[in-house]
Amino acid sequence: MKLSNLRVLLALLFSLSLIAAACAGDEGTDTATEDESTESTEDDSTEDDSNEDGEMEDDSMEDDSMEEGDHDFSGTTVTITGSERSEEEAGAFQDALDQFSEETGIEITFAGSADWEAEINIQVEADNPPDISMFPQPGKLADFAAAGHVLPLPDDVTASVSENWSESWMGFGNADGVQYGVPAKSDLKSLVWYQPARFAELGYEVPETWDALKDLTTQAIADGVTPWCVGIESGQATGWPFTDWVEDLMLRFHGADVYDQWVAGEIPFSDERVIQVFNEIGELWGTDGAVFASGGSIAATAFGDNGQPLVEGDCLMHRQASFFAAFIPEGTPFADGSEGAVDVFYFPQVDDTRPVLGAGLLAGAFADRPEVWAVMEYIGSPEYANARQAAQAERKGGGLSGFLSAVKGADPSLYQPLEQSMLEVLATGEVVRFDGSDLMPSDVGAGTFWTEGTSFVNGDKTAEEAAEAIDASWP
Repeated sequence: MKLSNLRVLLALLFSLSLIAAACAGDEGTDTATEDESTESTEDDSTEDDSNEDGEMEDDSMEDDSMEEGDHDFSGTTVTITGSERSEEEAGAFQDALDQFSEETGIEITFAGSADWEAEINIQVEADNPPDISMFPQPGKLADFAAAGHVLPLPDDVTASVSENWSESWMGFGNADGVQYGVPAKSDLKSLVWYQPARFAELGYEVPETWDALKDLTTQAIADGVTPWCVGIESGQATGWPFTDWVEDLMLRFHGADVYDQWVAGEIPFSDERVIQVFNEIGELWGTDGAVFASGGSIAATAFGDNGQPLVEGDCLMHRQASFFAAFIPEGTPFADGSEGAVDVFYFPQVDDTRPVLGAGLLAGAFADRPEVWAVMEYIGSPEYANARQAAQAERKGGGLSGFLSAVKGADPSLYQPLEQSMLEVLATGEVVRFDGSDLMPSDVGAGTFWTEGTSFVNGDKTAEEAAEAIDASWP
């Protein structure tokens, strides 16, 4: 698809939704959470400011926060954890943090892990969490907020970050009317990666409907070409790429209203509409010759290990989010019309609606110290986004970085043309459906949906059996 067409197409589809934010907020917080966090913050304020006058307490917190020159942060440390762990992603994150360290004197360290999901649970249970963690799931952030583990943002931090992000993106980090998360990264998920020159050589056209996509899959197999690269392995998070397919097809087959009800638990996984989507994917992937899995099976193939096979021609297509650019081999051209260049097309529609699935990362704080809030505010700033993008593009050798941010004030000159078209969508859109598994209670969205989905993909369970187990786990 030509870049201009992609820009027009995606701009028609992509919008931010307060409904999705409400799903994140439905996890709730208990009333003690805000009181406990406020008490903790007040303990750090001066004695004169900590009684009677709530406004003075807020002013004290603001003074203890990020106004430059108010604090000498030399000698302080902040620890951050998250799921990003590749040299490009984790390395660029640390590079951006290092820039802030040089400005403030804070020693900031980031540790990424494929097992972040399990590790953060263990750390919290052991009362030994990091200062900050990067949450890919608003639902999990809301769970931690309800349990009183993550802290509400100070008012001045919320105000500062809100200047940089739309109300809806801020809403993904809001639980029960309280702001806990700082948006840090934005992803577009409804994308299929391919090589236009290879399509042209084979006489294939970009499919615009789900039926056309299935027809292309059948035609490629008949021509001796493997249509898909697929892998769902991701450590403790194995299974999430399958859930992305389910979410995209739930939006396409059954619409946004049904999607929202399903994400909120009002429609169970055992509903025939969800079963239909499971089986659509199972039939596509299960067709002989349809999938190249470099790890020997779909469940054993790491999701990031599909870039090399795609470029080398082991498969024709790979459905993955915008961050997949970080896993394309260094030096690969993007959308420039050259032989071997990689481009994307929109994951095809089922009817005349064109929904888009999005996701991202949210920073949540476990510690109430001025240097922690300074780092949180920085993560939500355009300065961070620009530093991260520049570092990640450099680590990728000047190609697509795999990083996007909907933050206001991002420098578009730091991005390649294909990325700029995605940024334009993020900046101008009005409605989006956030990744459903990320919005669900973490026991489901980051638990049984992944594990039971993997059992289904492996053929160990039918769609009905997997759905029954998922429903049984819903809090």
